[in-house]
Amino acid sequence: MSRPRIRVGCAGWSIPGRHAALFGRGDSMLARYASRFDVVEINSSFHRPHRQATYAKWAAQVPAAFRFSVKLPRSISHEGALRGAGPALDRFLDESAGLGRKLAGYLLQLPPSLVFDARTVAVFLGMFGRRSQAPLVCEPRHGSWFTPRASELLARHGVSRAAADPARVPAAATPSPASPWAYWRWHGAPRMYYSDYPEAALAGLATAAAARLPPAGAWVIFDNTAHGHAVANAARLQALLACAPPRSRRRA
Repeated sequence: MSRPRIRVGCAGWSIPGRHAALFGRGDSMLARYASRFDVVEINSSFHRPHRQATYAKWAAQVPAAFRFSVKLPRSISHEGALRGAGPALDRFLDESAGLGRKLAGYLLQLPPSLVFDARTVAVFLGMFGRRSQAPLVCEPRHGSWFTPRASELLARHGVSRAAADPARVPAAATPSPASPWAYWRWHGAPRMYYSDYPEAALAGLATAAAARLPPAGAWVIFDNTAHGHAVANAARLQALLACAPPRSRRRA
């Protein structure tokens, strides 16, 4: 069995011209991105559907070890607030199945206004679990989701809670303790999507991710793409993690 590791990537695979030297050659932007990073988060699926053939085309452009996470559509998370999601979820899962073995799992980001309701959440997660065996990570953004009851319900369904920056409440800064898939989403701070992360913040993230490494491994995704800082921050985090001591040496 391979040892768990931290995989670093970005939300999307755009490469700003000023950072082109970080990447190797490729026949497409995605192929060039994959010369440096081995994971990516597909966010465009949140806004619009993609054909199964499109997902399959993306999967064909990357190496065998490359993996994708895919964001659930806003029609499910925001417009429907997790209710009556069966038909939309069926379509989405059928489309994204085009990734084949390169699908790592799914991301469910919830709107800041969505209050935790145990019955609604349990119904939705049960429905998802009957349709897909792929891992699911949830990024809630209302404070009601950061309670023992909410954490227990997510854990019961095998769903990880993502760590986010900026964190709306202190507990949102770290993955839930029972998360089988440790997943960080750094959006840029203080200005979301725009801000560059300083060295000290990236060093702290490297330490935190190395300390929280479940058997399924950990992902760190940079979403501060508006001014093109994500790829540089991700590349720097890769370098910092390469300098970190092996996990076995840090155990007591």
